[in-house]
Amino acid sequence: MDFTEQYLQTIDEVIAAGPYDDRWDSLAAYQVPKWYRQAKFGLFIHWGIYSVPAFGNEWYSRNMYIQGSGEFEHHIKTYGPHKEFGYKDFIPLFTASAFDPEEWAGLFAESGARYIVPVAEHHDGFQMYKSELSHWNAAEMGPKRDVLGELTEAFERHGLKGGASSHRIEHWFFMGHGREFESDMNGTLERGDFYWPAMEEPKDHFDTDSKPAMTKEFLDDWLVRTCELIDRYRPAVIYFDWWILQKSAAGHLRKIAAYYYNRAASWGREVVINYKHDSFAFGTAVPDVERGVFSQMKPFYWQTDTSVARNSWGYTKGNDYKDPEEIIQYLADVVSKNGNLLLNIGPRADGSIPEEDAHILREIGKWLKRNGEAIYDTGVWREYGEGPVQAAEGGFSDGKKLAYTERDFRYTCRGSHIYAIAMKTAADGCYRLTKLGGRQEGHTACFEGIIDQVELLGFEGKSQWRQEKEGLLIQTGEIESAYPLVFKITVH
Repeated sequence: MDFTEQYLQTIDEVIAAGPYDDRWDSLAAYQVPKWYRQAKFGLFIHWGIYSVPAFGNEWYSRNMYIQGSGEFEHHIKTYGPHKEFGYKDFIPLFTASAFDPEEWAGLFAESGARYIVPVAEHHDGFQMYKSELSHWNAAEMGPKRDVLGELTEAFERHGLKGGASSHRIEHWFFMGHGREFESDMNGTLERGDFYWPAMEEPKDHFDTDSKPAMTKEFLDDWLVRTCELIDRYRPAVIYFDWWILQKSAAGHLRKIAAYYYNRAASWGREVVINYKHDSFAFGTAVPDVERGVFSQMKPFYWQTDTSVARNSWGYTKGNDYKDPEEIIQYLADVVSKNGNLLLNIGPRADGSIPEEDAHILREIGKWLKRNGEAIYDTGVWREYGEGPVQAAEGGFSDGKKLAYTERDFRYTCRGSHIYAIAMKTAADGCYRLTKLGGRQEGHTACFEGIIDQVELLGFEGKSQWRQEKEGLLIQTGEIESAYPLVFKITVH
């Protein structure tokens, strides 16, 4: 019995022991952990072989084999014909000579993030951790270091929860274009080969019944890889990309969830699975919206993942970076709607973090140090916010920065406090919160409580305020701030 067969047997035994089995009805007993609902802010890390060419985006391994693409032309011009220099030939160049997990963890803690999710295996099939299933991993090749293991230990030392992202299932088709012409991918591919199985790419990535359907051999390999990741690193979060929505993957996906939840229960840990679209039965894990948010507050807990760069998740030369203000506004909007923000950065191939990424993280950290009580451990208020600017609904909607005005606010609350986050600083220092107006003749405004105090977090001096029928009027005087201000409103 080989390693895979032995592991499959173990998986069945763990699932049979419970408390969860691999049925949605059983998995529906899952509850989102309190630590996760309190954390609000996490970091995503896309770092791998694709960081070496640093061209286009993190899909370089696929795109370099698509004839006529920019990556295809760039590859030939820069590295030569694909049959002589293929994607696998980047591995020796991926040395991670400047990789310092302690330095990374220190910066991430400084950013105010509470949990970190490195990509353990991207679509390209290269594992960033030690594995018994494949020699194509960072512990044996390239850096020759157990990257995920070192990071997990460093995160723990800094009080951060470590997770892992698995994109292995997309590898079914990701390298398939390399079979369409003379490249280093020609010939028979077998399980254990780096490029295996390199199947034909579907015309529609969101076709849930794509052909050819994934084989049991491939799905068993994916299942065992994921469970090995769970057992070796005990991640607090596992993130999956969209391809798990395939019909052929459904049975194996339920097994992964049951195995993970059962293992976590035996360890005395509470864990999270992030999924996209409707690949999980609602209520059995945490839904994730890629590069987008909901336009309104939701009664269920959710997450958005986005990147510091608009053009790529991984490092590329000339990344199109967002500014810290936009990301802080994004965080406030997400939290006000009952969600978490998972913000991605992309280190360079040598393991150094670009200054642009580091600057953004430090600025977020400074803002959270001053205003974190309006984010961490909070719940939603009766209204998520007010103002003329509203985010678009759904994924891939954050391509442009929203032009928030001084009338735009986002609300959170905790105990006797309501937090009003002013998305844009008012030039005259005057803010009117219409959702907190007083009683009006014949009907009531949104808020009927008694306000005892209003204070501006992080600034000395008291704000002048009064409650009118039209809203709570706050006067701060002129304050220069590049980022949102937070008013702490104490009720009687």
